[in-house]
Amino acid sequence: MNNLKSEEVTVRSIGYIETPFDEKFAVPRQSSLISHGHFEIHFHPPYDAEEAFKGIDDFSHLWISFLFDRINEDDSFRPTVRPPRLGGNEYKGVFATRSPFRPNRLGLSVVKLLSVNRNHGKVSLIVAGADMVNGTPIIDVKPYIEFVDSIPSAVSGFAREAPVMHQVSFSEEALKQIAETGIPDFRELIEEVLAQDPRPAYKSRHSDERLYGVGLCGYDVKWQASESGFTVRYLEKA
Repeated sequence: MNNLKSEEVTVRSIGYIETPFDEKFAVPRQSSLISHGHFEIHFHPPYDAEEAFKGIDDFSHLWISFLFDRINEDDSFRPTVRPPRLGGNEYKGVFATRSPFRPNRLGLSVVKLLSVNRNHGKVSLIVAGADMVNGTPIIDVKPYIEFVDSIPSAVSGFAREAPVMHQVSFSEEALKQIAETGIPDFRELIEEVLAQDPRPAYKSRHSDERLYGVGLCGYDVKWQASESGFTVRYLEKA
């Protein structure tokens, strides 16, 4: 192989992840910012074999490699992007960001391992904190190792602080509808998602009267923004 030339490689999906996020809009911009909701990684044969997961219970967190499959594969390479953290007004090199608009559409996130489901020799993983759309293809799983993966002295460029969280309130109608869904911790999940302000970056510093919708767990959650925070108005079955 000539290392000076670009070469095409093939990457095989080993499974997919089941998440509450029905669409790209409102998926957390980083992993571990959500603690509620059901997240389960399912594996395709033969990668679901129980032997492949021997010892994984000994780890609390995992690295997940995945594919941003909702990004158009035919989009031409863009060397710069506008990170939402900077208000969408400043350009940074794509390799200096975590933008999903990457040359190979590959993502990398840390998730918390909650449990390992073993059923007739087949395995799935229950995790927490994934920042992926429902059905996202999984490329690889590796254990997070604290003494090498955690670097307290690391400098994080323009993302040195955690994002600001906003207050979220619910109308009586929304609370009633949420209870009727029977989905565990659905209210808490909605609150965590909206608290991060999923609106486009150029709107994040302003209140507006628009009625937004977020696809979660098969429901279209309708909400509005104001200077004091966000209010969930009602839910519609998607």
